[in-house]
Amino acid sequence: MTQFPKPTALTSTSISSFDSPASPANRVASPPSNTPKDSFCPSTCTTDPVALLILGAGWTSQFLLPLLQARKISHAETTRSGHDDTIPFTFDPAASRHDTAPYERLPPATTILITFPLKGPGQSKLLTHLYNETHPAIEPNWIQLGSTGIFTAPEWNDSCASYDTSNQRAIAEDELLSLLGTKACVLNLAGLYGGERQPRNWLTRVAKTKEDVQGKGALHLIHGRDVARAIVCAHEVLASLPNSKTGLPTGEDPIGSAADDRSEPKLPEQISLHPSKSSIAGKRHIITDLHVYDWWDLFQTWGAHARDAAHGYLEDDGDEDVLQYERWVLELMREEGVRALPRDGGDLGRRLDGRGFWEAVGCYPEEGRVV
Repeated sequence: MTQFPKPTALTSTSISSFDSPASPANRVASPPSNTPKDSFCPSTCTTDPVALLILGAGWTSQFLLPLLQARKISHAETTRSGHDDTIPFTFDPAASRHDTAPYERLPPATTILITFPLKGPGQSKLLTHLYNETHPAIEPNWIQLGSTGIFTAPEWNDSCASYDTSNQRAIAEDELLSLLGTKACVLNLAGLYGGERQPRNWLTRVAKTKEDVQGKGALHLIHGRDVARAIVCAHEVLASLPNSKTGLPTGEDPIGSAADDRSEPKLPEQISLHPSKSSIAGKRHIITDLHVYDWWDLFQTWGAHARDAAHGYLEDDGDEDVLQYERWVLELMREEGVRALPRDGGDLGRRLDGRGFWEAVGCYPEEGRVV
């Protein structure tokens, strides 16, 4: 079973500091001395090959970058502005299929992580086409971060469940998987939390009245550190599968070799993969912390915190009926015959089963429950 080291704690002084990538020395690996760079990097490429290229280094990067450094996985990141030594890049869905200039500065990569949402038909095809057009000698893997919001059935939903095929993000995800098959996967993430983003601070945005509370069922979450673990697991599995251009696992082609740390041997779990792990390729996966939270339970637990945090910011702040979450929950329990919290699963409506991905990759979320 894959074991990951705990990433080094980061200070949370500001949101912008979370988006700051590591220094270039840590982010980008040099090509192996016995492999000419020009053999797999176009002449316009401005960056050395990496194992993981992150398109859009945002909130998730505060957790992903430390884990990549701990695992000695070479990486490069893009941002719109190119701040902090990242690569300036903006995906333009209206761009021509011949507008390759923004893609020529991107490095060759074993795996490309798309963190921003692609929507509707054509966007996945355009993005992958323009990257492949400027990097014809390689065949990268692709990971798209998506949302579990596409799973809408008011019952248990797993990764194989029906989903809203009219959802614009789902359409783009389907297109990516159709185009690339086992060279891609989609990670549909539950509610993201970690760092300054904490669920106990969401209560006043979710519900301000008893009627609002009554309508809330299940909540599903995933911590940023476990998102990072899922991304690394998906990358390592996809990189272990044969590359159609070389016949070798992607991690053994010249680009994969560029990412290796030659001073230390690979860990056993990085080269010994259970056959079931290949089942994540070409599919979408629900990523949760394996818990189903009851919003009523959370309102009852965090009600006092929500009132304290909202003091002075809400209209009628002195009204005794403002944000009385604990009283509202107790009244609702009596009215609806709920004897204890959390409520039974059938009372929560839509629920997500996140076991499949973690079972397939032989890894598991480590952050535990939020309460």
